[in-house]
Amino acid sequence: MNFNLVAMQNNQIVLNIIRFCTFLLLQVIVLNHINFFGYVNPYAYIIFILLFPFDGNKTLLIFLSFLLGLSIDLFSDSGGVHAAACVLVGFLRPILLKFSFGVSYQYNVAKINKVTFKERLLYITSMVFIHHFMLFSLEIFSLHHIALILKSTLFSGIFSVLLIVCILLLFKREEN
Repeated sequence: MNFNLVAMQNNQIVLNIIRFCTFLLLQVIVLNHINFFGYVNPYAYIIFILLFPFDGNKTLLIFLSFLLGLSIDLFSDSGGVHAAACVLVGFLRPILLKFSFGVSYQYNVAKINKVTFKERLLYITSMVFIHHFMLFSLEIFSLHHIALILKSTLFSGIFSVLLIVCILLLFKREEN
């Protein structure tokens, strides 16, 4: 095996471990304590799922999504709703990538920093709103409160999308 390929794979593993821990800590220490109007909470930890390599192992992504959600649940005492929502978006991610990036994803030429802002925003928005709808549906778990589920999904989703876009723009790597 080529030494450069092994080093690149090791760098990717280290980068994903750092991302996992960073977004977990950011969510638990800072973002879980933000609560606007009683129902608007930002959930930026799903950036880890968004940025997982497009050509990465899909089973590993679902497992790591579960682990990330479970970790958030343990710190938030939320009974597994984050784990379920993360597993759902981890599972649906290939479909959402194909929907957002089309042919360029199918031929493995799409990179999150190389696609148009419109495609990136469509991808982020679809992931966030599916995650949030599942999260709030399981958290509230009552059709009598569907208006609250939709309101929480909408406003938390908008706030989360804005926060995620800002974080991605702030830490965008300049490629030569």
